[in-house]
Amino acid sequence: MTAPTQHALPRRSEMPAEAKWRLEDMYSSNDQWEKDFKQVRELLPQISSYQGKLMASADHLLAGLQQRDRISELAERLYAYARMRRDEDNTVATYQAMTDRATALLTEVGAATAFLAPEILAAEPEQVERMLNENAGLQLYRQDLEDTLRHKPHTLPTEQEQLLAQTGEMAHAPHTIFNMLNDADMKFPTIRDEDGNEVQLTKGRYAHFLESQDRRVRKDAFEAMYGTYEKYLNTLAATYAASVKKDVFFARVRNYPSALEASLHEDNVPGSVYTNLIETVHRHLPALNRYLKVRKNRLGLDDLHMYDLYTPIVSGVDRKIPFEEAVATVEKALQPLGQEYLTTLKEGLRSHWIDIYENEGKTGGAYSWGSYGVHPFVLLNYQDNTDNMFTLAHEMGHAMHSHFTQATQPYVYSHYTIFVAEVASTFNENLLMHHLLQQTKDPKEQLYLINHHLEAFRTTVFRQTMFAEFEMLTHQKVEEGEALTPELLCSIYRDLNRTYYGAEAVVDEQIALEWSRIPHFYTPFYVYKYATGYSAATALSQQVLNEGDPAVKRYLNFLRSGSVDYPIGLLKGAGVDMATPQPVEQALAVFEKLVEEMEQAQA
Repeated sequence: MTAPTQHALPRRSEMPAEAKWRLEDMYSSNDQWEKDFKQVRELLPQISSYQGKLMASADHLLAGLQQRDRISELAERLYAYARMRRDEDNTVATYQAMTDRATALLTEVGAATAFLAPEILAAEPEQVERMLNENAGLQLYRQDLEDTLRHKPHTLPTEQEQLLAQTGEMAHAPHTIFNMLNDADMKFPTIRDEDGNEVQLTKGRYAHFLESQDRRVRKDAFEAMYGTYEKYLNTLAATYAASVKKDVFFARVRNYPSALEASLHEDNVPGSVYTNLIETVHRHLPALNRYLKVRKNRLGLDDLHMYDLYTPIVSGVDRKIPFEEAVATVEKALQPLGQEYLTTLKEGLRSHWIDIYENEGKTGGAYSWGSYGVHPFVLLNYQDNTDNMFTLAHEMGHAMHSHFTQATQPYVYSHYTIFVAEVASTFNENLLMHHLLQQTKDPKEQLYLINHHLEAFRTTVFRQTMFAEFEMLTHQKVEEGEALTPELLCSIYRDLNRTYYGAEAVVDEQIALEWSRIPHFYTPFYVYKYATGYSAATALSQQVLNEGDPAVKRYLNFLRSGSVDYPIGLLKGAGVDMATPQPVEQALAVFEKLVEEMEQAQA
């Protein structure tokens, strides 16, 4: 099974069944979905019956929490199914409507359950502790209740919480508008490929074109991509500005000093983790520029442009890697994690967990998602190359994390945070890289893989940190009363690129538009977790390779832990302390060592 080769993307109906995920494992039909939708609607009045009585007794508290979980689990499954069906082809009106209905239902659920936290917080901590001791069933909720109490300074009276909960659908609007514009409405022009054929540019093919050995193809793809986004710049700026204003609004009404602090508080992560990351990466920018110089020299260029950053600098090595070969390679690479991990991995890779190839209207990029009680799913837009094999390993890391957590934890602790999620995904990438470097004896191929490893550092640590800095600056501007105009957004982003890349690269004017196509910016302060996660994964994967079973046990326990502890504590148990700059320093020391290897090979 290979990626579709026709120049026009195939329709969803033309994709072979073996290339599609099996969402029927979640709901056998839309009618089954409708039944659960109706059931949630019927359950909502029942949870409301606890309002004003929740803390009357330990039994009442337990029953209220259990009912909350039952409703939330069903509502999340309804949304996941509808959204993933829509992601198959964003132009299908049926699933657009189902997604809208599920989004509205989640808002209703949020409003109906909004009284829980204020009523718990209205009680004295001693009362909560007494109830925990009175009813053994409540012990399951100890961590959940303690986390609720942690939010006391930022939780409003019940009526205000219910009002805020009702804004959920409206608050999600900027993200929804961006997705519809980006995935359904935006059309890209054709460009000529290496052979002179007219090929339609898509988001999925863009990365492939940037890796081309033909500089003309790279430049054409770059200019065509950003030329398209420039046409929508005013709309995209207004959409992103609305998203940032939403973040600032919720932070202020909940009495946080800033939107950044509000976001970090959810994971109980100190603000120093965010600022330490940016400061540490800035200290290592000379190493990044050393790498860019190596890249420029190896490509034989007089000047390095932004469209030259992704093409492999060791040519003639990358080859087509069909999906089946990528699957076999990933399985071999992850053998150090033991039989239990491998057995489940193989099941996921062969049991329709994955939607493999790009089709017309399909959501771009890649993700792992699902709902409690059903195996995880993975969306790919697979192209037959090395980078996409790493994407497969990355997303299966997320999927395996979900599997182990849900197999071990009750629903209430099944929602692990993104801070730890990005560890599980990039951990797999590190093991895959180690495996590939061990297998090849060809010096040229080894250099190609080292280059790929350097690119992983550049795009995951340096680039995501630059994204994080952009988010921090744009939110600060709004908090200071400034308007996020297209000109200001492009100016901030251009200056950041000059800081990170300007010493060795030409910062093309078009790169100032890149912020406008990054979907992650609509989930505030998300991207820094890629950088911290990659740093943690670098340390943990080295421990597994060097220590063997003890490190594997720690790591698998981490995957099983869900949210029974906060991210910093979970990672500390696995063997890395993210409260200090040390893991980021250690990861960037690995980057510098790889740069030295490339420099020596060049000499």
